[in-house]
Amino acid sequence: MKNKLIYLKQYIIVFGLTLTLVGCKDLTELNVNPNNISEKDANPNLLLPTVLSGAASKYNDLSFGDMSGVVQYTQLDAWFGAHNDYEWTGGILSWEGYYGYLRDNELMLRRSQELGLDFHHGVSLVMRAYLFGLITDLWGDAPYTDALKADLGGAQYNFPKFDRQDVIYKGIIEELKQANAILSKPNGTYDVLAGADLYFNGDVSKWRRFANSLALRYYMRIADKEATFAKQGIEHILVNPNEFPLITSVDQEVTMGFIGSNSGDSWPSNAIFDASGSNFRRVKMCATFVDRLQELRDPRLSVWAKRVEIPIEVRASEPPNTDKIVNGTRIVSPDVVQGIPVDTDPNYVGLPASGSKNPSAYNLNPTPGQTSMNPHVSYLNDIYRQAKGPLLKARLLAASEVAFILAEAAWKGWATPEGTKAYYDRAIHLSLESWGKAADYTSYMQQPGVAFANTQAQIMEQKWISNWSTATQAWFDYRRTGYPQLKAGPAAIRTELPLRIPYMQNEMTVNQKNAEEALSRIEKTAHSQADKENSAWSKPWLLQGTGKPW
Repeated sequence: MKNKLIYLKQYIIVFGLTLTLVGCKDLTELNVNPNNISEKDANPNLLLPTVLSGAASKYNDLSFGDMSGVVQYTQLDAWFGAHNDYEWTGGILSWEGYYGYLRDNELMLRRSQELGLDFHHGVSLVMRAYLFGLITDLWGDAPYTDALKADLGGAQYNFPKFDRQDVIYKGIIEELKQANAILSKPNGTYDVLAGADLYFNGDVSKWRRFANSLALRYYMRIADKEATFAKQGIEHILVNPNEFPLITSVDQEVTMGFIGSNSGDSWPSNAIFDASGSNFRRVKMCATFVDRLQELRDPRLSVWAKRVEIPIEVRASEPPNTDKIVNGTRIVSPDVVQGIPVDTDPNYVGLPASGSKNPSAYNLNPTPGQTSMNPHVSYLNDIYRQAKGPLLKARLLAASEVAFILAEAAWKGWATPEGTKAYYDRAIHLSLESWGKAADYTSYMQQPGVAFANTQAQIMEQKWISNWSTATQAWFDYRRTGYPQLKAGPAAIRTELPLRIPYMQNEMTVNQKNAEEALSRIEKTAHSQADKENSAWSKPWLLQGTGKPW
């Protein structure tokens, strides 16, 4: 509190001086933009919320958007090409926004060093690692060592080389080690404006846990390519818990809530600021996800999905051409559905993954089309109509993910303080707790398919379930393990799931030499087709030689 008050007092003094100076100026002088502050005067406390909110929002939009379609959590019934069918040719995503926040973050890093602000210095290293890690996860090789240095001038920095994936992964792990050391002092010894820290309200110890847990994520990410390096890295963290604390509880998770005051600071599918409601209406649960959750009797399904409004019953005793609604159920005779796939589950129905080029017509929808209102398919839970709420968070790194990583490490036979089962059980409990279903833990763990079986497939399936709304991580895990064994549907443009985001055409044009050199290191596959190395189905370094996921 003392540190927070120091900064608040400084702001009050500066504000008072500003008013005094303005009172001495004439009208022509007032035309000078007071916000046009040079970089050398930039305040890290003002840069911090910009970086944190921007990074969290972009990650959440990506995970709740098209990545959710890739890993078959959701499907769209309109404007569905990229989401359902992987129509990614030419690139569906630009990294410009990510590098934009990295530039802001780099300024915060530089200013924090100049001002001796260790908190901001450590945080900027964590966010640098988070954003660069996300970039290389998505695209593969990317500008890293020469990036963010255009102010130095020259072709080397104006047109930076694309570093290899292994260089980036190992580089960000080193930066996270630096962050852990910088943030290792007690909370009260840092100058922190708590309100500027949108993740942890100035709690330095939680930032330290974030840094080490993020390192854990990336050690496991490269485990199939750099097994010894990954094993030693994770074991070193685990054998020194005081030096490398991890996220172990839900209250330590890296999340950001939404203000909900306008479309820019609200949950992306909200129907509050979207007058048409289409952002919510077009999103449906995917059958792959719904069916598996039902098989496992997963209590989280009711948190994430809405029951069908009108279930369908095919009744053989009815005369031909019967199609009527009785007591809230649509009853049809067998001839009405002959040759048409129909899901008669009375509770939850998902859209099949890449099921057709007209998904809005699925399950006898009486109003197919762009403004479809399908009463026979499960929408998302009504909480996702809201602009904000206790469960509507950008989830950058969850406690359950950390426990699942440790479960996988133990399963691999690496030295861990506890066994695979202990970490697996804990991971599921943490996920249930995070979604308000901790009371169902005991009964859920007794379900066939959930009760511990000591297989990587089971660990990764449960991790896939827990990653709902953080689909980007589920995709990254699928790529490196092949689990869960997701299959592309008949309408998808390839018979397998994609593996990377293609480089955007403007990057290929502006930074052609370096982009082409990076492409030469990408491995074409039988599914790359005409897009060759820059295909979403070509393999970056991380997947080359692993045989994963296909």
